[in-house]
Amino acid sequence: MRQKRRDRARERLLAAKRDADVTYQNIAETVGQNEVWVAAVIFGEASADEAQARAIVEALDSQAPVETIDDLQLAPRKGDDQPTIPSDPMLYRLYEIPHVYGDAIKEIVHEEFGDGIMSAIDFSCHVDRVTDAEGDRVKITYEGKFLPYKRW
Repeated sequence: MRQKRRDRARERLLAAKRDADVTYQNIAETVGQNEVWVAAVIFGEASADEAQARAIVEALDSQAPVETIDDLQLAPRKGDDQPTIPSDPMLYRLYEIPHVYGDAIKEIVHEEFGDGIMSAIDFSCHVDRVTDAEGDRVKITYEGKFLPYKRW
């Protein structure tokens, strides 16, 4: 039931976003949050507090019902909608990167920080366009708190 509510909210808000012809960055500026986080809330992968949910709906000039604001506050089931590697080319490439470079990145993190992990809770992500004469490039930056493993 909860997931169906989140799905309906996502459909309403994506339609409102198309109708309003706004970007995630436009919404993020209104809400005062990062554009990746705003998109994650709309897609049901993150939750907003009441003020943030209202700001998202208002940024879309949406006539969304009041329950949409409530739906955006529901605790998400992160990653639950894609139990396997997706076939969408963009999403597939995002999965491919850790398969190809994951061991190397992990080794460098351990070399720099020691034995531990990067938090996906205390985390931010930014997507930027990098202008290049041979074709624009996508720059994705992950930034997460380093969490050392406890020795016990």
